[in-house]
Amino acid sequence: MWNGHLLDLDAYLERVGHRLVPGAERIGTLRALHRAHLAAFPFENADIALGRPVPLDVGSLQDKMVRGRRGGYCYEQNLLFAAVLDRLGHRVTGLAARVLALRRGGDVPRLHAVLLVDGEWLVDVGFGCGGLLEPLRLAPGRPVAQGDWTFRLDRTDVWTLRSLQGDGWAPLYDFTEDPRTPADYAVFHHYLSTHPKSVFTGRLVVQRTDDHARYALTDREFTVTTADGTTRRRTLADGELSATLREVFGLEPPVEDDRWWRDA
Repeated sequence: MWNGHLLDLDAYLERVGHRLVPGAERIGTLRALHRAHLAAFPFENADIALGRPVPLDVGSLQDKMVRGRRGGYCYEQNLLFAAVLDRLGHRVTGLAARVLALRRGGDVPRLHAVLLVDGEWLVDVGFGCGGLLEPLRLAPGRPVAQGDWTFRLDRTDVWTLRSLQGDGWAPLYDFTEDPRTPADYAVFHHYLSTHPKSVFTGRLVVQRTDDHARYALTDREFTVTTADGTTRRRTLADGELSATLREVFGLEPPVEDDRWWRDA
């Protein structure tokens, strides 16, 4: 289902800077790959913001993210990672999550892709600013530290992923264990990448999280948030955009003169 046989695994591993160790513990390898993927591929929606088609087949994802040294948003990130895990022999189940972090009243659809790996690990390399750094065991109630960040899963009629922010547990998203396929994701992706009310159309969004901080760029608004809730926000001046994309997010502006890469 996840087309791991179509993946150039060596090229992917070189891109993320990870070397497989024969005989290594599977969960240790899964954790290391999760972190390496996040470090190599920033969350970004540049093609969507420019109104370009964003194909989700493994070949196109490799061309863009591995060979083109770009990032992607949740469907691109998690579908590429699903192919990697499939190739390595993991059992991968696609799930759909309802993002709660930015909810402003009313209901929201389950449009975020997450993965359940080997029946027990929540895996998500595509949440952008504020998501998991490592896989999280599918078990309720136990806080787990990942760098400076702490996460917890709660279980009612759905699973809810929460992040400790300041003095409280903020909900990030909820999900069920109903399996989703790449065909389901293609439908969700079409809406998020084309609908005028989607949060990803018409504006640039670039995000990255490490052990100590979350970095977010929305058009020219640059934000850095730490686990104690401290947030620093400013508008990038002319001449700062390209340097910020390179130095903070590891993105090299392409040769073509796209408007979202311009410094002025």
